[in-house]
Amino acid sequence: MSQVKIVVFAGSVRTGSFNAKLADLAQKRLEANGAMVTRVDLKDYELPIYCGDIEEQQGVPEAAKKLHKIIADHDGVVVTSPEFNSSIGPLLINTLNWLSRVSENGGKAAIFGNKVYAISSASPGGFGGYRGLMALRGFLELGVGAHVLPEMVSIASAHEAFDEEGELKVPFADSMLTTMLEKLVEKSAKTA
Repeated sequence: MSQVKIVVFAGSVRTGSFNAKLADLAQKRLEANGAMVTRVDLKDYELPIYCGDIEEQQGVPEAAKKLHKIIADHDGVVVTSPEFNSSIGPLLINTLNWLSRVSENGGKAAIFGNKVYAISSASPGGFGGYRGLMALRGFLELGVGAHVLPEMVSIASAHEAFDEEGELKVPFADSMLTTMLEKLVEKSAKTA
């Protein structure tokens, strides 16, 4: 059986981002469980705001094609998503919109339909970004046909949730993360 390959990225590039911390922790946990992990930083994939005119006149940006290839080469995906006005943050939704425009073999992107996605969020608010996760789930499942695990993690009071080593201090949240990542590896192994 081949080693499961997982790509992990945060939908935030803000300095000190709680979702970047959560992505780092997911990477650490996945690697400890034997997965091969690629940690992507969306800063390295600058994309213009999606516009059909840009796509028609210039094509899909190279950054979207490069990120698409990375995801295509993996079995599963972890997205840690900030909540923005009870929805998906602008950086993440723009990235996902551009990724959905990449064609493979004359058809639509397969990085959604044949991958397993795990979604999570960390927020200083009391809901832990849960409303944003529901919007992200809707986009991924209904919008682009992705398989999203039913298990998802929302970390409330994120400004107090991580210790100095980047581990979660709340046992229940830690257990939720462990369960979600185990399910991701299990389901992704079937596609490896």
